[in-house]
Order: sequence, then structure tokens, then C-alpha cells
Amino acid sequence: MEINFTGKRAVVTGASQVSLKQEVPSIEIYPVDLSKWSDTENALKQVGDVDLLINNAGLAVLGPLTEVSENDVDRIFSINVKAVINITKYVVKNLLSRNVPGSIVNISSQASVTGLIDHTVYCASKGAVDAFTRATAAEYGPHGIRINNVNPTVIMTDMGRLGWSDPQVANPMLAKIPLRRFGEVDEVVNSVIFLLSDLSSMTTGSNVYVDGGFVSV
Repeated sequence: MEINFTGKRAVVTGASQVSLKQEVPSIEIYPVDLSKWSDTENALKQVGDVDLLINNAGLAVLGPLTEVSENDVDRIFSINVKAVINITKYVVKNLLSRNVPGSIVNISSQASVTGLIDHTVYCASKGAVDAFTRATAAEYGPHGIRINNVNPTVIMTDMGRLGWSDPQVANPMLAKIPLRRFGEVDEVVNSVIFLLSDLSSMTTGSNVYVDGGFVSV
């Protein structure tokens, strides 16, 4: 079975730091602060009908719990949880209004199911994403709307390379990953495409771990 998204409109959040418009001119960019509920809804209305959604936007503020501020909690949850709920709500309503199936993929994390030092609020936010995914998958599966998570380990984006280039920082994490390496962007993308496509037509409410086995050990 070939993967074919012809005639489908996809929304990807959190792509403001890449030069997508230059790479693919047909992409439409809608700048918006996803922490603002009504502004996000107005931006989505400009997009129109949506068939596929990737909730990719995310924020991490790391440090010990004793140093976490109320603002840190609000910022992390406003992007990692509140925005996911708001955007998913819009897309689900749109799919229901047209009586068509759809696929939604939330970018979660291995931190949703494992405890990571200095990640308390981030872990909590991603745990909420997983729970939200399970609930919405159960609620809207009868309508042909599939909702899944991709849960990566450290991924070698530009930011990932910067944050994990120090062996003293990287080696303890690598020692916990059976494949003994961090992930590449394409490896996450491939899992997202699989979940969006009909190749995963019987998969919903699931976590797909792109973590080199970190969660399994």
C-alpha cells in the first residue's frame, strides 16, 4: 500500500523556526501565539478544512522542582497541553461537520512515561498529552478519527545537538538507550507519516516510541 495524501490538507504546529516556505513554496504559514486560545481559533479559521493534524509545538523549561515558578508552569502547559486541546478540538469539529475521517498525531515524549531529572513540569505536561490522546481516541474513533502519539527520545535537531553535544551530559542518557544513540529528525517524521496514513488504519490511542528502546528497559 502506497502512502498518498493527495487532496488532504495538513496542519503542523510549531514549525516557525524552519525555512519551510523556501523549501516548499506551496506551504502556507500562519504565525500565531498558540498560548492564546481565541487567536489560535482565528488562525485556524483562515486555514479552512483540515484532514490531518500534527501537534508539534512544544516547550521545555528545565531545572529542579524547587526552582520552578508559576510562570514556568503556565508557559509549559499553555503550549504543551492547552494548545493541543484547543487545536485538536477545532480539527475534530471540522472533521465531524464534514462527516469525514481524519488522523491526528501529537508529538509527546519519552518523558510522558518515565521520570527525567530536572524535567518535572515537562514530564507532567507530556503525561497530560498522552492521557488526552487516549481519551479523544476513544471518543472519536467511532467517527473514523484516529489520534495517536509519537514519543521521541532526544532528537538531533539543531537545538538537540547544541544541548546534548557535551559527552558529560549525553553519555548518561545514551547509556540508558539500548541502541546507544540519539534519534534523527527523519526517524520521527517517518513515524508521523505512518500514523497519518492509511498504513496505520487500525491504530488509534497509541504511543509510538522513537526512543531506541529507552522506555523498554
